[in-house]
Amino acid sequence: MPVHRRPRPTIALPPASIDAGAEAADSAARLQAPGPWLMMLEGRAPWEWAALLAALPWLRRLPPGDGHPVLVFPGLGASDITTLPLRHFLRGCGYTPYPWRQGFNFGPRHGVLDATRAMVAQAAERHREKVSLIGWSLGGVYAREIAKEQPGHVRCVITLGTPFAGHPRATNAWRFYELVSGQHTDDDELLALLREPPPVPTTSIYSKTDGIVAWQCSLNDPAHPLAENVEVHASHIGMGMNPLALYAIADRLAQDPAHWRRFDAQGARRWFFRTTHEGPLAAASGR
Repeated sequence: MPVHRRPRPTIALPPASIDAGAEAADSAARLQAPGPWLMMLEGRAPWEWAALLAALPWLRRLPPGDGHPVLVFPGLGASDITTLPLRHFLRGCGYTPYPWRQGFNFGPRHGVLDATRAMVAQAAERHREKVSLIGWSLGGVYAREIAKEQPGHVRCVITLGTPFAGHPRATNAWRFYELVSGQHTDDDELLALLREPPPVPTTSIYSKTDGIVAWQCSLNDPAHPLAENVEVHASHIGMGMNPLALYAIADRLAQDPAHWRRFDAQGARRWFFRTTHEGPLAAASGR
């Protein structure tokens, strides 16, 4: 969902680029929000919390983190309370997690983006190293855009069920977003900019059984050398405490940015994870 407006491009694009952009916009427009059955499945979130508790002994066997700072963004209409399990997990892994501290996420209200930019810069200065950004749903849009603005301060970006690749109306939250943010979701030019991946390692964790966001909206272009997609079995509102999602997060945070490699879903992992090798355009056309 849109975070802010950038200056409109003034450079004329060649016909091939115009056609590709029009095709991407058309495919995004064809996407539909998840139906009633998937929305009903969002009720499994408490079971994901229970699964996390049961999986803690397994998760504690993960390699310890290096202590670098991690800023966690909540989803639309949520606050830092919802990211407590995730931040507690990160601290237990050996990282230094930070909450968003901007209250409820009701969109890019006045001062929110400036405060968030300052938090990233301050954390990087305090720790004298780059900051990893984790964003849940709309929070992932913030994480991606800040990484584009401050690549010198950002180590990597991880998003959870974030709708950056499709139209916001391919979600079941767009009306609520417009209501609480006061913004419209029909700026195709801005949406095209949001699809661009950051210039740092970027992982999108998504679920094909997401009841809020059409899963195709969460796909990075796999042709980008620093972007990837990892599929897990999770609900949207439970993704931040889903043990499979947390495992993938820990695996990604442990990567050395200078020698970054995509998530390995081979071996025993193939029973729990999938890596998507098609972009959002192909996935939308093959729905």
